[in-house]
Amino acid sequence: MSEVSSAHDDPTREVQDLYGLTPDLLRAILEALDQEDLVRLEALVVPLHAADSADLLEQITGAQRSLVIETLRPDIDPEILAHLEDWALEDVRERIGVGEFARLVGELDTDDAVDIIGELDDALQQEVLAAVPAAERHIVQEGLSFPDDSAGRLMRRDVVALPMFWNVGQTIDYLRHAADLPGEFYAVFVVDPGHKPLGMIALSAILCSKREVKLQSLVDGEPATVLGDTDQEDVSYLFQQYGLSEVAVVDDHGRLVGTITFDDMVGVMNEESEEDVLRLGGVAETDLHASVFETTRKRFLWLLINLGTAVLASLVIGVFQGTIQQIVALAVLMPIVASMGGNAGTQAMTVAVRALATKDLTRANALRVIAKEIMVGLLNGILFAVLMGLVAWLWFHDPKLGLVIGLAMTANLLVAGMSGALIPLLLDRFNIDPAVAAGVFLTTVTDVVGFFVFLALGAVILL
Repeated sequence: MSEVSSAHDDPTREVQDLYGLTPDLLRAILEALDQEDLVRLEALVVPLHAADSADLLEQITGAQRSLVIETLRPDIDPEILAHLEDWALEDVRERIGVGEFARLVGELDTDDAVDIIGELDDALQQEVLAAVPAAERHIVQEGLSFPDDSAGRLMRRDVVALPMFWNVGQTIDYLRHAADLPGEFYAVFVVDPGHKPLGMIALSAILCSKREVKLQSLVDGEPATVLGDTDQEDVSYLFQQYGLSEVAVVDDHGRLVGTITFDDMVGVMNEESEEDVLRLGGVAETDLHASVFETTRKRFLWLLINLGTAVLASLVIGVFQGTIQQIVALAVLMPIVASMGGNAGTQAMTVAVRALATKDLTRANALRVIAKEIMVGLLNGILFAVLMGLVAWLWFHDPKLGLVIGLAMTANLLVAGMSGALIPLLLDRFNIDPAVAAGVFLTTVTDVVGFFVFLALGAVILL
């Protein structure tokens, strides 16, 4: 709070101690924008980290965005582009023009440049590529040749690759004087004459060794490698499973073409996790900033599918309309059975979807996981059957009604546990994303089974 107050008192002061877009800082920036106080605005936004500048650009209006961009010029940090969401990136590109946009993209690491240009339509890609410096253009075009969400799109092509017979002294001298080194790197690769990676050596190991030590003696086993077309989820799994800091990307002949570092994968891991969570809810990441019409259009399809499943459940209820008319208590208790089944199934489904994503759930242990969820559903079903059976008995003074809801609760929770584990596995088996479709199928199963079993038992036992 005191830092913000100081910045207000002296707008020309560099507020380097304000790291992060805090609520107080955002409020101060908005005040400067409203008052069009450019001196104060510059003092507040120029020191921001690129990621915080991107957050700021996403949280303000279009007119305010233009003013902030002009304030950041002419020394705007290209890294801001790498942190922007697609919709904000498009807006910034339109405001600064293709030429300036291409210049900034050309200053980024190759993996970030490929990621940004890959999101543009074909015509705009060519226009931006034409404005990118020739030295970077070929590298970017090569990256764009790989599939979306693949290792080839993520990798950095500027890699330090050295021969195995060099020693530490030669390596350090080379690193001090070479003009074409990457901007940041944490390790060097040793390669054979065919440029195939033989090992990876951390910079710390090089710095802590004597000059005469051969690189070969510092290599600890073969490096982890992936092909350029490997899906980013598989690369993410490799990093998480083996605690890697860097992975080499090779071509079909095993030659080193790039590298993926842990900082590149952090964003991918977050992206994949967020994507799964959003898909489970039938929404998209862009819903927060999209127009009312666009958001409505995207959500309509899944709501329409849910409407169809609800109609199916209603048809089941309609079959037992006469039973409900004779015993009104069934209508009162019926939603409880379906709701409990839905919640129990969602618990099992969430675990299964996450386990599939992390490759902890496979064909090898699928039967064991399904059996476990069936047992969990059965035990929970029995426990809640006793509880709800007693409640229904005391509520409606009818032990038979307690028996009906108890049996129905047991059956539906058992089916819910089995379905919650089985549906994601079946969808994955047919190459359908479980995060997208599992919830709809699960809701249908638990509603239909819950209503049918409860009302059928009511018709048999109570009438």
